[in-house]
Amino acid sequence: MRREFDSTDDSARLIAQVQRAIAEHTPLRIRGSDSKRFLGRDVQGEELDTRTHRGIVAYDPTELVITARAGTPLTELNTVLDDANQMLPCEPPLFNGTGTIGGTVASGLSGPRRPWAGSMRDFVLGCRVITGDGDHLRFGGQVMKNVAGYDMSRLLAGSFGSLGVLTEVSLKVLPKPRERRTFALTLGAQEALSELSAWRKAALPVTGACYFDGRLHVRLEGGSGSVKSAVDRIGGEEIDCAFWDALRDHRLPFFDDHIDTRPLWRLSLPNATPLMPLPGDVLIDWAGAQRWLRSDATAADIRQLAHAAGGHATCFTPSPEREPFHPLAAPLLRYQHQLKRRLDPSGVLNPGRLYADL
Repeated sequence: MRREFDSTDDSARLIAQVQRAIAEHTPLRIRGSDSKRFLGRDVQGEELDTRTHRGIVAYDPTELVITARAGTPLTELNTVLDDANQMLPCEPPLFNGTGTIGGTVASGLSGPRRPWAGSMRDFVLGCRVITGDGDHLRFGGQVMKNVAGYDMSRLLAGSFGSLGVLTEVSLKVLPKPRERRTFALTLGAQEALSELSAWRKAALPVTGACYFDGRLHVRLEGGSGSVKSAVDRIGGEEIDCAFWDALRDHRLPFFDDHIDTRPLWRLSLPNATPLMPLPGDVLIDWAGAQRWLRSDATAADIRQLAHAAGGHATCFTPSPEREPFHPLAAPLLRYQHQLKRRLDPSGVLNPGRLYADL
């Protein structure tokens, strides 16, 4: 059954402000709650605040689709889904709890379940966006379709507002698992990665795997029978599943800047990357595919290590001396320039947020 909700359509103001910025060549700093302002380069420009354009537009639990305006708080969307025993499987971070759905999609960040469920981009079915020409266009829809050419809805995920202003997003959601349990095992790091590899081959219902402080934390989700069978195999000490919320939102002591002032780096690596020496303290997530690093090493050294392993490194600690995102290879940078010129010809949308010359 399709449900309707109270919502506020403030798209006319957003469109007018973008059109004025284009006419006057005024850069715009697109923002929601600013919960992710620390990630990416700082943008100098007139603020375009999306928070007044908010609300659930439609939700059909039977079709597993929810549509929300960009300024809708992610917590509000999660509450609506929770009431229907459904969820956004990629588990995007809430951080300070005020983040909006527009910022969630624009940043493209996903939580601990990402390797098993998919990324934020995978759950975007359609969107409405104000382009760099000042047009308000709709892309995609409320069903998954294969299309030729660019999939604009997914292209905008992770673009940090540099290609368009998201005003509305339709997302695929899924039922919550019937059973969820979390266990902690005391293991060495190499042994933990070996066990995770064996469990993956055995198709155990693992949906979270994080190693730090000498302990492997494992989340099991699914039917009662499959979870019980996995529990019998892995053993360990059962702990509260709230651990994954703390990991998702960087509330573990490892992420506390008051405890450790060294820059925080995220290394995104291929699956099954072996244990590798890193210059600092490490927290391993995504069963080894994501490694958080606290380090005073130079950006060049950290990125060289990530590149040598076939991955890339992002700095989550803002600094004018460090580029936050991994430098692009020349062909990719050229492609990004072409996209920017095509979708934001005046260059007014979050200029420089991703890279200085974009």
